[in-house]
Amino acid sequence: MKPALAALALALAWAAHAQDPAAPVAAKPSLTIQTTLAQPAQWATRLPVNGNVAAWQEAVIGAEVGGMRIAEVLVNVGDRVKKGQVLVRLSPGTLQADLAATRASLQEAEISARDARAQAERVRPLAGTEALSAQAIDAALAAADMAEARVASLKARLMADELRLGYTRIAAPDDGVITAREAVEGALAQPGQELLRLQRQGRLEWRAEVPGPLLDQVKVGQRARVQLGTTAVEGRVRQVAPKIDPQTRNGLVYVDLPATAGARAGLFARGDLLQGEGQVLTLPQSAVLLRDGFSYVFKLEGSKVRQAKVEVGQRQGDRVEIKTGLDAKTPVALSGLGFLADGDTVRVAK
Repeated sequence: MKPALAALALALAWAAHAQDPAAPVAAKPSLTIQTTLAQPAQWATRLPVNGNVAAWQEAVIGAEVGGMRIAEVLVNVGDRVKKGQVLVRLSPGTLQADLAATRASLQEAEISARDARAQAERVRPLAGTEALSAQAIDAALAAADMAEARVASLKARLMADELRLGYTRIAAPDDGVITAREAVEGALAQPGQELLRLQRQGRLEWRAEVPGPLLDQVKVGQRARVQLGTTAVEGRVRQVAPKIDPQTRNGLVYVDLPATAGARAGLFARGDLLQGEGQVLTLPQSAVLLRDGFSYVFKLEGSKVRQAKVEVGQRQGDRVEIKTGLDAKTPVALSGLGFLADGDTVRVAK
């Protein structure tokens, strides 16, 4: 019965108004709102970009000699290593025997060279006399030279054998973190084959993709703020790419990142390139309505609100930058924008 009574009361009200046009008609109930003004603030101007986290430099560690079996792998993925630390040992095979044979040959050659030098020194004063023929003297001097050359050749061979034996101990070329391990104990190593991968010095960088026309705004040394999961870290621009990718029309900006537990190579991250501070107008986010892909505010004009489109910029905390569409003197509705429509009558809470 209640809906019927309400309908009857409304019909009687309109009938009375029809008989007496001067009689007041009940107005649409108005909403009570709170208002706010756009506040100026000193914010760092930012260029929002996306990019990937990558290793600053990654070294591929492989074998330099072939035909040797991997005897021992001393590290695993995630291990931090120091420059010169032995990472992999190869079985030396016949290299030690070759080295011992070369050392023995060198010792023999040095003895022969001493004898040849002594013989040359004995016959040298006899040159130009009839005690010994010139041919015999020349032969003695040549024998000494040949003995010296053989010694030099064996010394070089000894160095090569020692170097090859040293290659069986594969060491870290720099401090860093092991990011990949392909080496398997017992496998046969081949020259150039990747055994390990090293992230040099454990350093990471953020490779931000910046639209080509905006690349000139980025300078070396500029600060950047990168969002890594729930953690925001600050870095510095180390390098700006000298060219633009013809496919994406973007250029890379390389940002050095500090050591942090949240950073991993291969992680996609959003961030901002900070470009100095400037004064901006800001509103609480609750005072800005997102509708149909555009941002709006409700300006207060007397007892009514008017919907107005605004251009928003960066956000910090619970406030948003208003670039255009609003000045600092116009009050706007603070909250409850989803219940308002253009031209609604409102009451302002005091």
